[in-house]
Amino acid sequence: MSALLFPDPPLTDAVVALRPWRRSDVPQRFAGFCDPLCLRFSWPLVEPFAERHVQRRFDEEEEARLCGEELNLAVADTVDSGLILGGASIYDVDLGQARAAIGYWLAPHARGRGVATRTLRLLARWAFDHIHLARLELTCAPDNVASQRVATRCGFVREGVLRSHVRFKGGRRDSVMFSLLPGELQ
Repeated sequence: MSALLFPDPPLTDAVVALRPWRRSDVPQRFAGFCDPLCLRFSWPLVEPFAERHVQRRFDEEEEARLCGEELNLAVADTVDSGLILGGASIYDVDLGQARAAIGYWLAPHARGRGVATRTLRLLARWAFDHIHLARLELTCAPDNVASQRVATRCGFVREGVLRSHVRFKGGRRDSVMFSLLPGELQ
């Protein structure tokens, strides 16, 4: 599988810019993801989240990008590209099936302003147009109501609950499955 290329030019609208992560982003990425809400819904391990996890992810993400498996982007402020609002990714890429998953998280200071919706729309549109996917999947915890609202606003269709879907915090967690097909993005 060939490498996934970063969007060029970077994806942007009037509020958000999706760009490659930089090593200088580590402190903001760590601080944003340390938020209790991010840890509750997105940190799957039992061990405490630490800055070393963020640093290690840089190398893992680049290796996965080069293998064509995932693409991770910083969600930055359009005016100040150094201000990190969150992160977004296309992952579990299966070009043979023209399918991938999409995900996002936001730092506390970015919530409640439509940033997640804007991010999801930009990245989904790019995935359909440039990776030529036929299906995007979005999963989240059943009690992550905010993420489910974002998915629905963007046109994702709730398909059901995947029982015992992922390993999570020493056990298993259900996931709500949403999908989006080309032409359904709102």
